[in-house]
Amino acid sequence: MAKGRAHPSKRPTHQLLLAAALSVSVLLPLLVPAAATVAVAEGDGVSALGGGNQLAVGKDEGKLVTEGGAGGGGSVEEDEFAGGFGSLDSMLQWAIGNSDPEKLKEEAADAQKLSEDELLKRRQEIKELMEKLKMPSDADLMKIAIDDLNNSSISLEDRQRALQELLVLVEPIDNANDLDKLGGLLPVIQELNNANEEIRTTSAWVLGTASQNNELVQNQILGYGALARLVKMGYSTSTEEAAKALYAISSLIRNNVNGQEAFHSENGSAMLQHILVSNNIDVRLQKKAVFLVTDLADFQLNSGIAQLPFLSDRLFLKSIVNMLSRFDLDLQEKVLLAIKSLLKLSSTDVEDYEFYDLNNVLLRLGVQLEDLTPEDQKEFAVEVDALRREVQTLFQQKLKQAHS
Repeated sequence: MAKGRAHPSKRPTHQLLLAAALSVSVLLPLLVPAAATVAVAEGDGVSALGGGNQLAVGKDEGKLVTEGGAGGGGSVEEDEFAGGFGSLDSMLQWAIGNSDPEKLKEEAADAQKLSEDELLKRRQEIKELMEKLKMPSDADLMKIAIDDLNNSSISLEDRQRALQELLVLVEPIDNANDLDKLGGLLPVIQELNNANEEIRTTSAWVLGTASQNNELVQNQILGYGALARLVKMGYSTSTEEAAKALYAISSLIRNNVNGQEAFHSENGSAMLQHILVSNNIDVRLQKKAVFLVTDLADFQLNSGIAQLPFLSDRLFLKSIVNMLSRFDLDLQEKVLLAIKSLLKLSSTDVEDYEFYDLNNVLLRLGVQLEDLTPEDQKEFAVEVDALRREVQTLFQQKLKQAHS
């Protein structure tokens, strides 16, 4: 299997060491007071590193994505030998820490003896070297990752690395908007069908990150028909795959009428209900599902548009109410918030909640919160109980209105 090609961000070690050495021998002495008296012609594009100024050597230089396990979030760290000097200052810090102090003194003394012309020449050498070491733009890095995704011969490891790079690159909204222009959105969507679970999971993660609070990208992804595949992934027995699929779905349909209609058309409510009622589902995934229900209900309340039918479906509501029997304070709080929002919908038939004995469920929850809560969770339990009382009052008000 072909190896992934070397990326521009992975610069040769000897170049970086040369830059660091030049920094020590030329730039470090310029920081001492004696060197400050040497006049340097302005306009050459290089700062004297005084007053906190730094010479930029490339945008977000040295940022590499690392994956902390299948369910870990992407993180960014500096790696000197992969191009991790974000500025001349950081290069100097590295060089100082890896140099002989006595030799540094000698270099500083020699540099102070240089003439103005010699200093200018040495500074120009540094400038030219730093230009050669510049990081490519975000767009260039995105193109490289996209090319890798389009290369059917690369290894799974390199394919995963390309997706992880895109995961970081699409966080800024401008980069996310460029993903489709650069031809990258469709290849990422196609990876949702990859036989490898980790590839599918990361692809969903990229789509969720790119579309979050971004109507343009939301509609682009919806236009490619990716929602259907994401809904199917929500049934996955892998908690991580299902969680990232649910994250992508939430990002796609949040505050997006077309997305919510498509979610309903793809029977997304059945996927949510599957997560809510299954005993072997990780509670963290159930919390995400309940949070999405609340988000959808709140959007219906605030937008005034036609409400999603499944939010008033009897069986769906039953699965929500039954979640209150799970003794997990965080889950119970999220379920109470969902019920509170659902009760406010004009399409809600409060008698459905009466049918499922919501009032007694809430009373039993109150007893549980008072008597069975561990000591270290008492404060949180008080907050949850206050929310429980609020939901109970709202429910009784709605019942009174319905029976009057």
